[in-house]
Amino acid sequence: MSDQVLRGSCLCKAVRFEVRPPFLRFIHCYCSRCRKATGGVRATNIALLPDQFRWISGEELISRYDLPEARSFARQICTRCNCPVPHRSRNGEQVIVPVGTLDDEPSTKPTAHRQWGSRVSWVAIDESDLPCEE
Repeated sequence: MSDQVLRGSCLCKAVRFEVRPPFLRFIHCYCSRCRKATGGVRATNIALLPDQFRWISGEELISRYDLPEARSFARQICTRCNCPVPHRSRNGEQVIVPVGTLDDEPSTKPTAHRQWGSRVSWVAIDESDLPCEE
C-alpha cells in the first residue's frame, strides 16, 4: 500500500476523510443511475479497500440511500450541504469515493469509461485513449 494520503471533504467541509492509494478502480460511469446521482453526464469514482479509507470528521452528518431495485447502487450525502460523500458497498468489501470530493489530486488517472453504451447522445470526451466498455 502507498504511503500517499489523499484528503477529501464535502462542500461545507463538515465531513472529512482520507484515502490511501492504490485504487481498485478509477473509472468514469455513464449509466443513468450515476447521471441522476451526480446531476451530470457521468460519475467519476474510485474504489478501494475499507482499510484504505478513514473518516476524519462529520460521519454523524451522513445520510445513506440504497436504491431498492439495484443490487449494489447506493449514495451518501452530507446532510448539511447535500454533497455526495464516500460510501461502503453493500457487501462492505469496498469504499466508493466520488473523485470530485477529493481535496488532493490523485497521481493516477481514470482507466476506463464504463457503461459507455448508456451515455447520453450529446456527451463528448477528450480521453479517447481510455477503453469504452459496455
